[in-house]
Amino acid sequence: MLAADYPFLDLLWTMLVFFLWLAWLWILFTVWSDVFRRADISGWGKAGWLIFTLVLPFLGVFVYLIANHDGMTKRNIERMQGQQAQMDDYVRSVAAGGGGAAAEIEKAKGLLDSGAISQAEFDSIKAKALG
Repeated sequence: MLAADYPFLDLLWTMLVFFLWLAWLWILFTVWSDVFRRADISGWGKAGWLIFTLVLPFLGVFVYLIANHDGMTKRNIERMQGQQAQMDDYVRSVAAGGGGAAAEIEKAKGLLDSGAISQAEFDSIKAKALG
């Protein structure tokens, strides 16, 4: 009954409007997040952009995008590079920290070969590393 009351083209139109509305919200929230991440404008400037985009949403967002598109790109690139640097530092710290049982056994083998520890001490270290 419901399908007969709602023709196919109306369904397509509804889907188009819905996805355009979602795209609009995505752009709006992107602009707002950029406004609040900026360090080069004051709180009054941020409030002004927020009010402008609330009172005249389409005009406010489009004016912001036209006026600040280069700055938005630079800020996004800097943020992504910072996140990548943090990830790289984390991976380096985790990779350098220990190496697991194989690294401990290898160190103990080196000590055994140099004569710094006995075979019994090597076997003890090996058992602890594997256990």
